[in-house]
Amino acid sequence: MNVDLFDFALPPERIALRPASPRDAARMLVLDGSDTRDASVRDLPGCLRAGDCLVFNDTRVIPAQLEGRRGEARIGATLHKREGPRRWRAFVRNAKRLREGDAIDFGAGVSAIASDRGDDGSFALDFAGDEPVETLLARAGTMPLPPYIAGKRPTDARDAEDYQTMFAAEPGAVAAPTAALHFSPALMDDLAAAGIEHATLTLHVGAGTFLPVKAADTAEHRMHAEWGRIDATTADRLNAVRARGGRVIAVGTTSLRLIESAARDDGSIAPFEGDTAIFITPGYRFRGIDGLLTNFHLPRSTLFMLVSALMGLDRMQAAYAHAIANDYRFYSYGDASLLLP
Repeated sequence: MNVDLFDFALPPERIALRPASPRDAARMLVLDGSDTRDASVRDLPGCLRAGDCLVFNDTRVIPAQLEGRRGEARIGATLHKREGPRRWRAFVRNAKRLREGDAIDFGAGVSAIASDRGDDGSFALDFAGDEPVETLLARAGTMPLPPYIAGKRPTDARDAEDYQTMFAAEPGAVAAPTAALHFSPALMDDLAAAGIEHATLTLHVGAGTFLPVKAADTAEHRMHAEWGRIDATTADRLNAVRARGGRVIAVGTTSLRLIESAARDDGSIAPFEGDTAIFITPGYRFRGIDGLLTNFHLPRSTLFMLVSALMGLDRMQAAYAHAIANDYRFYSYGDASLLLP
């Protein structure tokens, strides 16, 4: 499909630079069948049915943004995928000043050797020393805010908490599964009281999620792979939910993409562990999920393509036009949409 079909005009002031406070005070646009209505995330228990199951991504964001030097050259690195115990694939700023075999000094006793330059301009970084890489990142790294936020203000101490979900348990993501940022313990209690279950899986979100689609046609775009896991217990539980008539509602596109990667042709969900580079565009047949809670996404992005595949392109263009006209807040720290086809 022509990528231009997924474009829309977004006023810059609609981009949220801070999350709602409290978290569950964010607004929520509900698309339920043919109905469209304005609501709040706090209204979620009344928008779902007893027996439904929300599926959260329990990945934890690591401080994956690094600033260093190779000689006199300043080098920025955003880690996006672990390739070994001490090796990470990274997008590099000022990559023209970096060659394979060069050492980068990130300060605080943290350094790495660059190697294996990829076709996308990324490098593999092999971290020196014996300390766990997580320890090194905690010392030298910062939270990797999305570029549409980081370009407007610096990362600060608040982001260390704001950009982490209440479910974060498995370190390895370089971007938050932002739909889950809206949840609080009080909201989870209300959902449980309404008979709505929840489950968790793990998908370590990579920085590739922020890369623009540069191709003119969706068939020419290549997704970056991300590592994920659905264990057998979780797969069995989700299959049981659907078997008794409940719905599996993915919280965030990361949860959705992993469930669909694990789904069999008959709609059942198999255990899964490994990389996924699934790219969902209109025409895709959803097998494992029955709905999605997600934030509002970038024009021409793979995520807007995904929600258009779920609800229909015309429907999503109209919904986003409504959201813009009614001052909804967009992107990672923005408001939510509940999509129930």
